[in-house]
Amino acid sequence: MKKIGVMIIVFSLAFLIFNEKIRECIDEKVLKKEQIGRVISIDNSNMITQGISRIGSQNLEVEILSGKYQGEVIEINNLLNGSMEYDEVYSTGDKILVAILENEGEIVGKALSLLRMDKIMELGCIFIVLLLIYARGIGFKSLISFVGSVVIIWEYLIPALKDGENIFFITIITLVFLSALIIFLVAGFTRKGITAFLGTMSGLFTTASLTFLFGDIFRIDGMNQPFAQSVVFASAMRIDILKIFYSAIVIGASGAAMDIAMDMAATIEELKYHNPKISTHQLIKSGFNVGRSVIGTMTTTLLLAYSGGFLTLMMLFLERDMTLLQILNMKLITSEIIKIIIGSIGLVVVAPMTTYIGGVIYSLQIDIESILKKRCPLKKVFNIILK
Repeated sequence: MKKIGVMIIVFSLAFLIFNEKIRECIDEKVLKKEQIGRVISIDNSNMITQGISRIGSQNLEVEILSGKYQGEVIEINNLLNGSMEYDEVYSTGDKILVAILENEGEIVGKALSLLRMDKIMELGCIFIVLLLIYARGIGFKSLISFVGSVVIIWEYLIPALKDGENIFFITIITLVFLSALIIFLVAGFTRKGITAFLGTMSGLFTTASLTFLFGDIFRIDGMNQPFAQSVVFASAMRIDILKIFYSAIVIGASGAAMDIAMDMAATIEELKYHNPKISTHQLIKSGFNVGRSVIGTMTTTLLLAYSGGFLTLMMLFLERDMTLLQILNMKLITSEIIKIIIGSIGLVVVAPMTTYIGGVIYSLQIDIESILKKRCPLKKVFNIILK
């Protein structure tokens, strides 16, 4: 506990001391096309308020705070078209992202959005501190796996999907690697890690198979996804957006499957630790009893997770007095139902499969950990990542 406390204090001090260095790094590495500005003054004389929406424009006077033009003050016309989803209305003192172009020696700027990254970083620091306090070393490893997952998804998976080739296959391969990265970094190359990984694979391939076999039955074209039409047009019609939708189903279900698999693997480990003489049959039976309770709540969790983003849509259904039959047959709603059902089937498969796998693995008399330490090539890869 003292080590964790020291780590948190060191982390907090380092963040305070190197705050400016961090900001300079962000300016150099992240803000390649945009700069940070502060709104000095605003002229709203051309802005018309209609109800809760605004149309017209704001004339902004913005001081540039970063980059090549730091210290310069420019005027920006912030256009408002009445779309509350996309319009940004600024106030004096706001920090904003600004795109700057130099046209014949004159600096021209465009307001992009309110700067929210600093607040995100503060919230993220709170999460990191709490995670380290509770999870300690495992929490640190989970942070590494989180960062690694973001990098893999952004640098490999998204570009691969954008290329439009072997979309479904690439998604499966990426999720297999991500599952291995996350599980073995957190649980290590142990019986628990192997159990959780194999259990996750059972859920992954179940959801992938169901999606591949039954996806076409519902005649969903995938265009219900956010900005799907824009993506198709931007790719010159090369991308199969339906396969992107299938990939989204599998990706969404894989996280929950991994969670269930780790829960069941940890349960089996604890049962075996507190009762080393427990039989394989009794171990599996006890795991089943725990798994039923976990599945009972996790399925509802999936429903809440998917439906939480559609509260305004459901309110609209109620406002228009639509029947349940009309709602359930809408393409948008059907696609979400498919995600929930396929994800839930995957979870129902993961719990018993992980329990069976864990029961067998923890009943083996061989020293699996020693074998893995000597022969598993992936361990060398993860050691390099940790270093």
